[in-house]
Amino acid sequence: MKGRQLPLAHAGLALAVVAVWGTNFVVIRWALDALPPLALAVLRFALAFLPAALFIARPPVPWRQLAAYGVLIGVGQFGLLYVAIRSDISPGLASLVVQTQVFFTIGLVMLLERERPQRYQAVALALAVAGLGWIASRSAAAGATVLGLALVLLAALSWSAGNLVSRRAGSGVDMLAYMVWSSAFAVPPLLVLSLWVEGPAAVWAGVAGAGWGTWLAVAWQSLGNTLFGYAAWAWLLARHPAATITPWALGVPVFGMASAAVALGEPMPAWKVAASALVIAGLAINVFWPRWRARLATAAGPGA
Repeated sequence: MKGRQLPLAHAGLALAVVAVWGTNFVVIRWALDALPPLALAVLRFALAFLPAALFIARPPVPWRQLAAYGVLIGVGQFGLLYVAIRSDISPGLASLVVQTQVFFTIGLVMLLERERPQRYQAVALALAVAGLGWIASRSAAAGATVLGLALVLLAALSWSAGNLVSRRAGSGVDMLAYMVWSSAFAVPPLLVLSLWVEGPAAVWAGVAGAGWGTWLAVAWQSLGNTLFGYAAWAWLLARHPAATITPWALGVPVFGMASAAVALGEPMPAWKVAASALVIAGLAINVFWPRWRARLATAAGPGA
């Protein structure tokens, strides 16, 4: 059923995924109240791999590809993101800044494939950079340090590199299985880094002192954010054009910032809303402009 309009039930599922992914930044913050960030990442990816790997077959891709993706997403994206959210950036702002992975992905593709940027992509990037620059210039008031912004930007860069790795698997690969099996390769380097940087005593104290709320937050990372989110997203992409589904991801920073404001009291002054709107506008232009241009060309007709 490959249509442009989503049935109401499918739209509700897409909204649920976006809500889970967006509000997950608040859940991360709650888990970090008890657990060191790298230890949290270890638990997240360990539970994403087992017991799911007992029921989900390994996707037909090389082990080295799964390993590369697991390290880039596990250590590079989430390891850095958790470290930043611990004390250097607010969850809502992190949910926005990490979406710059879109532009990093485009940049890496152009660099590797020698493509030139389209004009609309340059405009989209300029808007996003303007919004991020505004936030960086008032980082303290925004709820971030310069280090925090840098760490999340590096996390976004690592996410974009992971995107390029997963592209090599092809569109027919089950991304839920891909995510589950690649998670196994995230655990060993994260565990080594956690024991080295955070220390065995801190890791044990965090795990021993974690209450049921912390363990629910860890489970939400693995089961809700990873297994449900990726499974539902892949299910939707299998039934509708990517151009119909992917724009829904623009709601992730909206849910992220809104939930952080409600649940954590994260301030949202007018200037921060405006700066965030610039970033989201840049993301929206990058997603929607090709479709708008195609519709304009169709409306104009062949003789235009």
